[in-house]
Amino acid sequence: MDPKLIAALAAVALLTACASHAPPQSTGTATGSGASAYTGGPVPGTEEDLVQNVGDRVFFAFDSSQLTAEARGTLDRQAAWLQRYPQVRVRIAGNCDERGTEEYNLALGQRRANAARDYLVARGVDASRISTISYGKDRPVALGSNEQSWAQNRTAITSVI
Repeated sequence: MDPKLIAALAAVALLTACASHAPPQSTGTATGSGASAYTGGPVPGTEEDLVQNVGDRVFFAFDSSQLTAEARGTLDRQAAWLQRYPQVRVRIAGNCDERGTEEYNLALGQRRANAARDYLVARGVDASRISTISYGKDRPVALGSNEQSWAQNRTAITSVI
């Protein structure tokens, strides 16, 4: 796995651990292991919860901003999650593979982010809770000049802000 990706995931995990949402504490009335209801999984409504339990990214075909059936399924889960946590705001980042000019990829990345945003809004998520940005080809997840790497970089990634 790419060391930069591992470092980025570690940073997200560290930031999530520092979130203001503390796990429920035991009242001290019960004794022994399991006295607290907290299971140790991600705190509900956090970035980690979104990533682990819903999915934070959708993938696109080459030179396309059309949502696939799989992408719509992920976005349906994201919409339900966002409706469950109405205080959460998100940013959707559109990304491209390395092929094409900087200008073209910035525009394509924006179309991808907008497609994901528009789908969430159509599913009832308030548009004011969603911002978008395009990184074009500047933030690849997978390094390499082959179809496997390119496919991993053609995304719209939703993150909690």
